[in-house]
Amino acid sequence: MTHATISQQGTLHCFPAGLRDEQGALVNVEVSAVLFDGQRLILASDKPIPGETRSAVFSVAMTDNGPDDSQLEYFTAPLIKRAIKYEDMSLTADGRHVLATTGFDRIDGESHDLNDYNHLLIWPLGQPEKVQAVDPDPRDGVEGSLELRLKLNDAIGFPYYKIEGLAAVPGEQDEGLLLFGIREQGQAFDDFRYVSRIVGAHYRIDENANLVFTDNMREYYAFEPGQHPAVRFDCGLSSLEYDPYHQRLFLLNSFEVVEQGQERIGGYLWSVSLEEFYAGKPPTLVTTPSGEALEFEHKAEGLAVLDRDRLFVAYDNDRHLGLGSVDERDERHACEAPYTMLQLT
Repeated sequence: MTHATISQQGTLHCFPAGLRDEQGALVNVEVSAVLFDGQRLILASDKPIPGETRSAVFSVAMTDNGPDDSQLEYFTAPLIKRAIKYEDMSLTADGRHVLATTGFDRIDGESHDLNDYNHLLIWPLGQPEKVQAVDPDPRDGVEGSLELRLKLNDAIGFPYYKIEGLAAVPGEQDEGLLLFGIREQGQAFDDFRYVSRIVGAHYRIDENANLVFTDNMREYYAFEPGQHPAVRFDCGLSSLEYDPYHQRLFLLNSFEVVEQGQERIGGYLWSVSLEEFYAGKPPTLVTTPSGEALEFEHKAEGLAVLDRDRLFVAYDNDRHLGLGSVDERDERHACEAPYTMLQLT
């Protein structure tokens, strides 16, 4: 069993309060992805953050006292700014490159207007200015990881899906296995069901520092969170994270349901060893030390391993402004992202 306790909670100030977009609407930060590079947290919002010197991807320093948003840096390479709807990030299995994926949940068959929603990006750790798109369309000038989308189509087998998880793990061949977590699948954006399903393919890093897939994309894992008696709500996969200290995967679920006329949000955390993962065995629900399910009170969307015993959880509460136990204030500002740090026991 894996137990966890909350060691710290708070909010990150991600851009100036009152920031508005070109249409005059208040910008709301919706952090859906996070990774720890050994010194800082790299986070991404699934909504754009406007401004020439800003982007939806940014970093904050990680100190002994927790994240320090006074040391915030936006990643402003054109390709990073162009991609829309970031959903997860990962380091490559060797820790030398950063990977970031968008949701791949929309495409226009008649034009390239929605290509920005279909990107897997890679850059050398600490050098985001060297970002590249993985598996692009072979035609010059066509932006996006459109060849990767075709591979995902074949592996997932549904016309509509949403990618919300990304993790690179040591693989059976080449440099590693890149895993994509699926949250939604169905016939259309308004005709789907929530799932916790993982597809992937092995990869290597080529001479141009880009990622190349070396075998076919296929399903590697799937489970039904609702089969566990402690899971109270229908939920889907919202993040994947590899723990190199214990050779295991963490799987994050989140839910957004209506109960007795009230909207409820939250999430659950699971762990599975790589050996159990490859064998298709069900994951273990992370619980409190007393054995109760660790049920997040916010919509858990991003997960990062900080060290052997600590995790960082980022929340994407959409337009929900309530802070609950995260802060004594009743509401967060639209520029603030709530988070939780967990101590594993």
